[in-house]
Amino acid sequence: MDIPLIEQTRIHAPLLVPLLRAFQSEIGPDRTSEIVRKGIRSYGLRLGQEMRSQFKGDSMEKIDALTSVSSADGALDVEVLERTPDVYRVKVTGCRYTQIFKELNATDLGFLYFCELDFPVNESLVPDMELTRTQTIMQGASHCDLCWMKKEAKTSKDAK
Repeated sequence: MDIPLIEQTRIHAPLLVPLLRAFQSEIGPDRTSEIVRKGIRSYGLRLGQEMRSQFKGDSMEKIDALTSVSSADGALDVEVLERTPDVYRVKVTGCRYTQIFKELNATDLGFLYFCELDFPVNESLVPDMELTRTQTIMQGASHCDLCWMKKEAKTSKDAK
């Protein structure tokens, strides 16, 4: 990825927002969101697969690399809360992606376009890890909370 993700977003968002607003006007917000989610899922799975072949190391190292790519050029302020062989937990306290979509009055679309990528990218990048997230800055929370847990560790933890 030669152009940092934040710059790609700055380039795409001014076109994406009016385009998606036009679709919302024509076919409704729910149908638009449904279609966008399908496209984002397909793109995210492909992107995660590309990253999987580019990023070296185990799942934790791949998550490190993903965090680095997503945070490049000061795009995210990320605090690693826990990093063990089974768990990788972060708190994102600053998000310049949100600022881009706020300036366009479109954090709802920013969530669809950017935040929704987390899960399909994770699915193909680190298939042995389950990602959970309960809140995002894009949706108005004070921070984003992301936690990757080894699926086998989660299964044994749930069984107890």
